[in-house]
Amino acid sequence: MFEFFTQKRTLKRPLLWAAVAVVAVVVAACVSTPMPQQAPPAPPAPVATQPAPAAPVAVAPPVVAAPSMVSAANTPREFRRDAAGQIYKLNSNRIYKGKMQPLLYAIGVFEVEIDNRGQVVKTSWLRAPSHAPEVMAEIDRIARQAAPYPAPVRMGRVVYTDTWLWDKSGTFQLDTLTEGQY
Repeated sequence: MFEFFTQKRTLKRPLLWAAVAVVAVVVAACVSTPMPQQAPPAPPAPVATQPAPAAPVAVAPPVVAAPSMVSAANTPREFRRDAAGQIYKLNSNRIYKGKMQPLLYAIGVFEVEIDNRGQVVKTSWLRAPSHAPEVMAEIDRIARQAAPYPAPVRMGRVVYTDTWLWDKSGTFQLDTLTEGQY
């Protein structure tokens, strides 16, 4: 094939020669140039190794503060007295003093569920004073704000019920600690 290019001949096929010339130009343009060499990567920095711990480290559970008050009650009925005392202590200015009037503005039977830490879990009405929705909302708020109640440690959780006696003045007594009515 090399002889073909070196011999002097007359060109009989000019189109073929043009194609060969184009291919030669393209091949000449494809000469690869060496890429600039990059510096070799630096050796990794020495890593400080720490000795492995001898035993796995146990993660302690979060510390929960002990209840500040504990109830010695064995039954929900006994716990009701502790809960009423807590409500009276925190609402001393709202407690009706003395015997209550014979006709009260509202009477409601309210149930409260307390967990083993003295926190309110749930409240519900057994007999709601539906004619006085503002009283219903206020009783629920008072019962929830009285938390934490004395922790019922002997029973774990407790559900207690009390009757709220509500005067038109906005003061009240709980049936558990009532001074009675005229």
